[in-house]
Amino acid sequence: MAKSLLVALGLWALGGLLGLHHLYLGRDRHALLWILTLGGFGAGWLWDLWHLPGWVATANGLPRPSQSGTVPTLSPSRVAGQLLVGAYFGLVATLGVPWVPPALAVALGVLLVASVGDQGTNRPRVLVAAFLSSLLFQGGLLPTSLATTAVAAWHRRFEPPRDPLPPLSVRLCHLGLGVAAFGAPLTWGGVSRALGVAGTILMLPLRVGVLPLRAGWALLEGLGVAGGAPEGGRE
Repeated sequence: MAKSLLVALGLWALGGLLGLHHLYLGRDRHALLWILTLGGFGAGWLWDLWHLPGWVATANGLPRPSQSGTVPTLSPSRVAGQLLVGAYFGLVATLGVPWVPPALAVALGVLLVASVGDQGTNRPRVLVAAFLSSLLFQGGLLPTSLATTAVAAWHRRFEPPRDPLPPLSVRLCHLGLGVAAFGAPLTWGGVSRALGVAGTILMLPLRVGVLPLRAGWALLEGLGVAGGAPEGGRE
């Protein structure tokens, strides 16, 4: 079915921060990225408006020039996105999912941005670069993301077309799995911390109630009324 620019614009306006227009145009990885970053932190959603006509034409089967053996032009916006999303994923892992290595989270963020559209990169080398740079910079998220982004950009390449697209139900399932993989551990970490805080709050009345009893007992002991006479009184 031919894609309509008017429909794409409507989805961009109504649900663009969640990537509905990308899902409509068959750009599932871009949609996943927008869901996890709320429209590329808002700025990416606004930038999409200029690209919608070209994406609609591509979705409608506009012939593409042969890209075999060529290297994509280095895109400053893609590089900036890799850097920011890599650091963002690493920060989320550090704060909310302590059992996930931050280097792995950085690599996944960089790879997600690198795979948007018809481009890709060398995944194993990006993963290796993330872990090595994390060791080198002692876990610093921004330097790790910068080094990982540099490797991903150096090995950028065009990916073969993936036509035809799977059924919508399969695509939604894949998208849901991606969101769950990001959100479930984060939710679990948040719930665990919330339960710990709730347990501390619930124990406060008991601890506060015990304090006067302890203070009173200490006073009685000091006066020699409880716990035996003071040491100086035994002669």
